[in-house]
Amino acid sequence: MENIWFDNWESLIRTICLTTMGYIAMVLLLRVSGKRTLSKMNAFDFIVTIALGSCLASVALNKNISLADGATAIGLFIAFQYVLTWLSVRIKPVKKLITSSPSLLFYKGEFLYPAMKKERITIEEIYSKGRQEGMASLEDVDMIILETTGDITIIEKAIGGKKSTYENVKVAT
Repeated sequence: MENIWFDNWESLIRTICLTTMGYIAMVLLLRVSGKRTLSKMNAFDFIVTIALGSCLASVALNKNISLADGATAIGLFIAFQYVLTWLSVRIKPVKKLITSSPSLLFYKGEFLYPAMKKERITIEEIYSKGRQEGMASLEDVDMIILETTGDITIIEKAIGGKKSTYENVKVAT
């Protein structure tokens, strides 16, 4: 039976060196890739983050994976993420494929239960967000929106303006 507590010093030193170098490579590659890679996550960003963590762990612990192979995999995931976000800014179908639309949960004093059910949001979560915003009541709230990142945004009574911030909000039917 192999020893689960300590194998040998060579293995331990290899793990320390490769984890350190893999971590440095990941930080440098993420830094080069821009803010979008590290922003609040939608489902697509979450998947990329999990894949990056898995690559780093594999490089750190799997003796059959070299640092160059791990850094290449990490670089590819970051490149895929960059290309898809670049395309999503320029091509609407790509954007629809990788990101969701914000959803209206509350409008002018009424909870929109079908949307809440679809998004799996409870009234308690909405009330909690209201309390976090320092609101004692939803009386002065015009709408509550579930953003693409999963954040809940509360918009107080809207006053007419030229460009509305809620034009792309999906209204459940």
